[in-house]
Amino acid sequence: MPSILVIDDEAAIRETLKEILEYEKYEVTLAEDGAKGLQLLQKNSYDVVLSDVKMPGIDGMELLDRVQALAPDVPMVMISGHGTVEMAIEATKKGAYDFITKPPDLNRLLITLRNAVDRNNLVSETKVLKRKAAKTYDIIGETPAILKIKETIEKVAPTEARVLITGENGTGKELVARWIHEKSPRANMPLVEVNCASIPSELIESELFGHEKGSFTSAIKQRIGKFEQAHGGTLFLDEIGDMSMAAQAKVLRAIQEGRITRVGGDREIKVDVRIVAATNKNLLEEIEKGNFRMDLYHRLSVILIHVPTLNERTDDIPTIAGNFLESICAENGLPAKKFTPDAMEALKEVNWTGNIRELHNVVERLVILCGDEITGEDVFIYSNPAQRGSDPFGVVDNYATLQDFRDWAEKIFIERKLIQNAWNVAKTAQEIDIQRSHLYNKIEKYNLKRR
Repeated sequence: MPSILVIDDEAAIRETLKEILEYEKYEVTLAEDGAKGLQLLQKNSYDVVLSDVKMPGIDGMELLDRVQALAPDVPMVMISGHGTVEMAIEATKKGAYDFITKPPDLNRLLITLRNAVDRNNLVSETKVLKRKAAKTYDIIGETPAILKIKETIEKVAPTEARVLITGENGTGKELVARWIHEKSPRANMPLVEVNCASIPSELIESELFGHEKGSFTSAIKQRIGKFEQAHGGTLFLDEIGDMSMAAQAKVLRAIQEGRITRVGGDREIKVDVRIVAATNKNLLEEIEKGNFRMDLYHRLSVILIHVPTLNERTDDIPTIAGNFLESICAENGLPAKKFTPDAMEALKEVNWTGNIRELHNVVERLVILCGDEITGEDVFIYSNPAQRGSDPFGVVDNYATLQDFRDWAEKIFIERKLIQNAWNVAKTAQEIDIQRSHLYNKIEKYNLKRR
């Protein structure tokens, strides 16, 4: 049921609007003045605000400004018995959804409110779709280090402070940068990403600042750089520790002055960007080696966020793996699968050198190659097949006798072949070259069941 906040200093009008709107299946909350309306908006969410213009204390026009700052996505419909064309134009310029004169035409009022609710729903759905398209996943975890990161993001995102994110490859530095942008006032503007490690040093300046036609041999047309593309939004400089010293100097100037010059150009272009940078290197060590500018480091590191490795927060692994399992099955149109308790424990025992990225790859591998239930043995086999192959004694050490090891290997072999053949026993027996009756005996011996 759509919710509407009605703000009007006349009790009779408030009650009349409440009665009409509740009859039309709206949930209505009343406020007698602008101050009370703001209090309600701070505590609750509404689909539409319907407000009088002429009120004591905070009038409708001032209230409109405050609502725009407090809840910019909530459409606000202004209503007044002293309305003029000029007032309606001013209200619209300030962001009002519509302006209606008193006494309101009931049909027009209801159509306006219905359209405003639809518009609000559309804005919310668009944000969700944009987030899905950008794959801005939640930061999952409840360990102290992750809770600290979430708390820092909440505090830092609404500001213009530059942020430097550190951590090993695959820990989720990009995800932290995306959430800083998502929760900032710049969220509706672009988030432009630059991987400084993947761009040759001779091209990094053109990539960041753009170039003019003919500025070098292959510059056959003008190019707009990442700084200009991110104007009004956020520029994420990933792996900034790999940026050349020459490019660092120009980035520093762009940050200091808010202006850039395209390669081969002589015109300064004003840019308004928020810088978020990330690196897997220790920049203080790089400064000592002469590979990174100290002044740039201090410009970037207004706020420092360090993302821990997955091995440093193993208690989060079951939650993260479960989330990956659900999303991977859904994305591939597969029936839901689940981890057994011993599989979760096995995942916590893996040495995750590739961090979150490696965990995602392993879960995807398990989804594709395993049955409906993923077991601890499955995790052991598929968590790092390359490592298993290079250290065969790692498997052997788990078994005290040759017969125990032989039984384990036989069980795994038979179960995998049965799964590959969709549990067609006759076909599997022929493929592995044993009699069908022997295969049935093995299935019973190892208590193998079709999942």
